Amino acid sequence: MSGDENDASPGDSSCNTSSNPLVLHGRHFGQTAFALCNYPSLLTGGILRLEELQDSSIEDYPADVRWEHKVFMELIDSYPSLLEHLTAGEEEDVIHIGELMGKGTLKSAVLEWLVPRGQPLIPPLSQNIKSDCGFNHEVTGGLLCLTGLDWSNPETKQSLKSSETAVHGDQWPMFLYSGYVYDPELPWQGLLKSEILICGFKHIFTSPSSVEKEPKAMHSGNAYLHGMKSMTKGSLAYIAMQVQFSLSSSSVFSRTDTVKDSENFYHNILDLLEDLDESEEVADLMTWWTQFTKYFFISELYINT
Repeated sequence: MSGDENDASPGDSSCNTSSNPLVLHGRHFGQTAFALCNYPSLLTGGILRLEELQDSSIEDYPADVRWEHKVFMELIDSYPSLLEHLTAGEEEDVIHIGELMGKGTLKSAVLEWLVPRGQPLIPPLSQNIKSDCGFNHEVTGGLLCLTGLDWSNPETKQSLKSSETAVHGDQWPMFLYSGYVYDPELPWQGLLKSEILICGFKHIFTSPSSVEKEPKAMHSGNAYLHGMKSMTKGSLAYIAMQVQFSLSSSSVFSRTDTVKDSENFYHNILDLLEDLDESEEVADLMTWWTQFTKYFFISELYINT
């Protein structure tokens, strides 16, 4: 984490929202650890629970509360002095800090990555008109098409477009796979290694310009600013969720969206990456990302030293 982030007081509402350290850290925490935080609820609940845990064990709580507390503690550990500010303030101060941290937003540049640079997208798409995306477009529809379905089949296209075929968060879309090819006999082959996810990583964690060329940005990217040295499971799930939203016809991101089932999609990716039965495959996947992203993190460090 950079020194600039620690200069301002977490409760200082006079800071410009776009540069407020809590806004910046809240966005980064969402990108690397857990994206679907209700920060005011997470913080107020976490503070109350810390008091309760003086006389009890976290194991006495239901699974969903244990998970929420795990996220709360990861957030506290990731931001020096945050716990001190939270415990010293009134409840409205805690809520205000949570509101500031929740201002990090999803950004989209995915439509620029659908075809090789210099080639036209047919029919063309506008980032400002999302209704033409999703299953309403040949290219975005093919990427969002669920594995096991044949996008080249007109009946499949119509069924997905009309929502007759429902999309559930535990079904993987084709854009997650390298080369956008799925082999039912080898379900892990290429999973979470696709070209569009790689572009998403570069755009979010290094600089938007690095998507089309080697990272030569003259300003610090998110990875450097927050001391990020390797890809995390949370980052991978975040990128996949962002790409899904960007390809869709939805104009506003909503965690409760019933068309894309975004929240379940995000949770299911995280669950897969934490599944002990898949630990060998997950370890291989994270090693692949570590090797791939190492150059970009080193470049970020070189640019800023």
